[in-house]
Amino acid sequence: MTDRQPPEDHPFSEFLREPASTPKPAAQPRSRRERRETHGTVQHSTKPPRRRRVLTGVIVTVVILGLIGGGGAFVYSTFEPQITAMLTPQSTDDYSGDGSGEVMVKIADGEFGDAIGVKLQEAGVVKSSDTFYSLLLKEDPQPVFQTGTFKLAQKMSSKSALAALLDPANKVDYTVTIPEGKTASGIYQSLADVTGLSFDDFKAAGADFVSLGVPAEAPSIEGFLFPATYEFQPGQTAAEMLKTMVDRTYQALDAAGVPVDQRFHVLTLAGLIQSESGSKDDMYKVSRVFQNRIAQGMNLQSDATVRYGAGGGEVDTTEAEREDASNPYNTYANPGLPVGPISNPGDDAIDAALHPADGEWLYFVTVNLDTGETIFSVTQEEHDEAVQQYQANH
Repeated sequence: MTDRQPPEDHPFSEFLREPASTPKPAAQPRSRRERRETHGTVQHSTKPPRRRRVLTGVIVTVVILGLIGGGGAFVYSTFEPQITAMLTPQSTDDYSGDGSGEVMVKIADGEFGDAIGVKLQEAGVVKSSDTFYSLLLKEDPQPVFQTGTFKLAQKMSSKSALAALLDPANKVDYTVTIPEGKTASGIYQSLADVTGLSFDDFKAAGADFVSLGVPAEAPSIEGFLFPATYEFQPGQTAAEMLKTMVDRTYQALDAAGVPVDQRFHVLTLAGLIQSESGSKDDMYKVSRVFQNRIAQGMNLQSDATVRYGAGGGEVDTTEAEREDASNPYNTYANPGLPVGPISNPGDDAIDAALHPADGEWLYFVTVNLDTGETIFSVTQEEHDEAVQQYQANH
């Protein structure tokens, strides 16, 4: 085999060349120590050292933790609120008990439970509007809220707040009933008695009647404060309350079919009818008397108009007062309707002004002020007899 060795420059000569001699097998160790040393040598020649393998594991672990740490930082920075909430003991989103102090909360018409919850939270009544609304959804049947202002407390539980809103005793409003025929001055006093605002507050607001929607042709706000029952809220101004009443008057006029350009005329006649009538049925006859007299060019000769312009609360008037033409409300001395309404008429008086009864009456007199009994006459002679009856009764 030695004669057939490949040339030195053969590309595979190193792999094809036979070894010069075959090595002898190593002698087997005879002692345990020799066997241990020989075994250790073989292991070191065929496998990596233990120290290198442990070091590699540490490096890999550090790298993995580094990657995880970097991702964790990103996750924490992105979802910090959620993570904090998960790791932090949960606190209740509700107060406990009935609260303390006093808070006024107004519930407007058409507001639903979610809007009411937000309003309660903003006012400091409940801690969470969501908690309050969730409580509403569990109620069967669903609560029905009244509109108005309610006196509540701060930091109430949602359950306590709901119970308080449903309790009519906690509703705070200024309910005032204005009867038909009352004058503006009397209405101011009624409002002052209920709302706590002063008479002068309402008088000052009423003096600026054009800003409240009353036409500039009117001499005052008289006639435009519709008689009805109102529920005003704490915090409303005198002007806001009067504006509500003026708006209500226009609603009544529109419902009656009164044209816009006839509003002032109708209210003036209706205010006169309201003041002079003893009953609803008489209103339509009184309306006919006044319209018959105007049609015939006769002065209305209403004591109520004279008294309104002269001031005072007496029904009867003096001859001097009836002759005083400087009083623009004096229908004895001045022709036609007075310069404006002398009272605030209701629906019936407005309807009577539009639809007078059929008749030829030119006179009337209330012969019994207690019962409102009124006698209607066509001739002067009939009227004089009725006047004598009135005088006999009074």
